[in-house]
Amino acid sequence: MLRYPTTVRTLRNLMEYPSQTAAQQKVHFHYNHTDSCKFSRWTSRECYEFMYARPWHKVVDFYADMVKGHTSLSGLFGKETPADHEDAEIREDHEKSELVNIPVKDKSRDKSGRWARANFMIVLSYHGGSFDGWQKQPDLNTVQGLVERSLGEFVDEKKAQLLKDKNLPLEACALVAGRTDKGVSASQQVCSFYTWRKDVKIEDVKAALDKAAPGKIRVVSLTKVSREFHPNFSAKWRHYLYIFPIDDVLGEKQGGQIWIDGSTDVHQQNECGKSDVDKSNVNEINDENDELVHGNKPTKFEVGKVNRLLGQLEGKLLSYKMFARDTKASRNIGPPTECFVFHARAIETSIPCAKDGSHMKTMCIELVANRFLRKMVRVLVATAIREAAAGADDDALLKLMDATCRRATAPPAPPDGLCLVDVGYTDYDIRHCLIP
Repeated sequence: MLRYPTTVRTLRNLMEYPSQTAAQQKVHFHYNHTDSCKFSRWTSRECYEFMYARPWHKVVDFYADMVKGHTSLSGLFGKETPADHEDAEIREDHEKSELVNIPVKDKSRDKSGRWARANFMIVLSYHGGSFDGWQKQPDLNTVQGLVERSLGEFVDEKKAQLLKDKNLPLEACALVAGRTDKGVSASQQVCSFYTWRKDVKIEDVKAALDKAAPGKIRVVSLTKVSREFHPNFSAKWRHYLYIFPIDDVLGEKQGGQIWIDGSTDVHQQNECGKSDVDKSNVNEINDENDELVHGNKPTKFEVGKVNRLLGQLEGKLLSYKMFARDTKASRNIGPPTECFVFHARAIETSIPCAKDGSHMKTMCIELVANRFLRKMVRVLVATAIREAAAGADDDALLKLMDATCRRATAPPAPPDGLCLVDVGYTDYDIRHCLIP
């Protein structure tokens, strides 16, 4: 049977049905929720517009102050800075190994071949709003690209000559515990690089990274570790915090509840006049018939309800494929989708606004798990808020695990509120958490 190419079939359909426009042929559908809250639940567009109609520039400014060392995440909750990564500290390999259970180099091993390489563990703090994510990409300002260019001067002669022969820039190779998306900040991101050079001093490495982009990226700690250490494969848990603004000019907080103004504009402008909309998620809410009409739908939710929804996830190994986005087909089923959540809490607090000296009420959501799928934290945050507003049962997130389509969950929350707090290389301990 002759198969027409896609473009030919499209032209043929237009010739046979000239009265149908492209917009009329495009079909959108929504997940058919069957619970009692199906008519109270926000649509994808309603959820998306509510999420983006917040004063995210204040959260972005807070994270910028965090990177500069003017404030800290632990300070929001009256806790001291975790001991694993003290500010701008440089330790020797045996000291750091004791703290994070990283294997110490075997002195009896013959230091030849790959074992002769010096491996450096770098803990970085960076401002997500200043970069196009972690992963290096052509013509984009990424954290990995900046780090590898800064470390290029420490590359050994053999690799430097190889790069020169291939007309490639002099750059090192940096491994990372987890790639963050565009707009996502980090308090203590862990990465590493290696070199065969014997004369590299950790003080010089720190100086090279700190001067790369002052105020946007900062070295929290730097140390030599065993060649066996890998920032991703050696990690036992990841720790994220999401800051969601409550007080804003579009809504008001009353009695522990967040009220929604249905007339909000998703294209809210930040102080620089740029739109805060994440266009990567437009395909999830691009439905002309899905308008923001609140009608009889609830227009408020309680922070305590969000906390109870998230609390159901603690201590369970579950498949989070419904809460992931943009994953490879081979990683959409089975063990690659399973995550064990150690800690999931939500609490109301406030963040300082350095520009005017005021404070803004926020909801902070803290998640700690052995691993996270792509955009999983942001989808969990948005879905938990949506279910809390709809008045769903406390086990609503657990029930969504059995959904048959990812449209059952909400579009990802904006990346501006997300921060990678820390990465752990010892067994999970609740003392590392910010919210008790």
